[in-house]
Amino acid sequence: MKKIAFYTLGCKLNFSESSTLSRQLSNKGFIQVPFKATPDIFIINTCSVTDNADKKCRKIVRDAQKIAPDAFIAIIGCYAQLKPEKISQIPGVDVVLGAAEKFQLPDLLESFIKSPPPKVMACDISSAQQYFPAHSVGDRTRSFLKVQDGCDYSCTFCTIPLARGKSRSGTIRSVVNQAESIVKAGVNEIVITGVNIGDFRSSEGTQQHKFIDLIQALEQVDGIKRIRISSIEPNLLTKEIISFVAQSDKFVPHFHIPLQSGNNTILKSMRRRYRSELFADRVYTIKEFIPDCCIGVDVMTGFPGESEQLFQDTYNFLRDLPLSYLHVFTYSERPNTVASDLPNEVPKYLRLQRSKMLRILSEKKKSAFYHQHLFENRMVLIENDMEDGLAYGFTENYIRVGIPHAQELINKVVEVRLSEVDQSGNVIGRMLVSSQRLNDG
Repeated sequence: MKKIAFYTLGCKLNFSESSTLSRQLSNKGFIQVPFKATPDIFIINTCSVTDNADKKCRKIVRDAQKIAPDAFIAIIGCYAQLKPEKISQIPGVDVVLGAAEKFQLPDLLESFIKSPPPKVMACDISSAQQYFPAHSVGDRTRSFLKVQDGCDYSCTFCTIPLARGKSRSGTIRSVVNQAESIVKAGVNEIVITGVNIGDFRSSEGTQQHKFIDLIQALEQVDGIKRIRISSIEPNLLTKEIISFVAQSDKFVPHFHIPLQSGNNTILKSMRRRYRSELFADRVYTIKEFIPDCCIGVDVMTGFPGESEQLFQDTYNFLRDLPLSYLHVFTYSERPNTVASDLPNEVPKYLRLQRSKMLRILSEKKKSAFYHQHLFENRMVLIENDMEDGLAYGFTENYIRVGIPHAQELINKVVEVRLSEVDQSGNVIGRMLVSSQRLNDG
């Protein structure tokens, strides 16, 4: 029985797919072990979002060879689809599987033999049309549930459509079935994930379903305590969805919305499907329906043509909105994207300076959001996250809270009084007596 080890880079979607492939391999008799436990087979699931994908991939392959020089090394994921031939030239790589082929891994792996030259199995991305369901297990507190794959958008900076293909979704029934199996595994929180989850659409008989239909169905799944929506495009985040989350017993008050730029000239150049006015409307609508909602935002600095004034527009736009935190990305040129050929390139030192400014703004936003909710009683899902004698978890509205360590509370939802924000920016809380009695009972 051969030992396998996964190394997963990138997003929640990659983690859900790695976890599913791992379970499928286990069913075929493979044994999953940690990366450093001298496995017979390494499976490296790659990402292509940033420009250092090649560097990361090479480093992990080198690390794998040091751990187990004779092990078989398979590369899958987005970067494997984008640059299969380049990856095959990395010393030590035995096989490269593209977007469609990676899901054949459990069947293919039994026949693979470590012998040069490396095998490359990566069809044209137009052939990646089938939807493969996935969800993660292993973390008792939360599971990443894939509901959608691929993207039909054509943002000028993005390689994801080239790496994952056209938008496609599971059926509501299949997603609900996965959610039910997640509940049986004892998981308390499901995170809905995909490339463009708001674009969820499926056909079952004569019925056409959209994202709102999916979340209404997931609301009916018995036993799940929390459901969290991952990143959703602002033009697809409808008032109907916001209103539903506001009255839901299971969907938590937390939205993460990609903005990228607060300036309409840059948004147009990016080919984003909204303007800043629509984005602001969505934020204020959320706050109208769910005042305590946590709102996170993706923003990019240094896109071609971003002058100092246009960047300042973005900074001021974000500063003035009632946001909770920012995920800041520094623009990097990606081959085969429209943006890589645009004029007025922003010097890299300026990109980094602007990213630093927005990260500082993010810390201020997060601190203000945390302080806003001090001295409230909140339900916290305690995770296997221990630090300096404290056990950490998140409130429904995504405030990270530490309470005095109690091993038996992991994967329990407890009521906590939010007492203070420490020097590291974390909230320290005190579990209420009633909550302790509830868990003791």
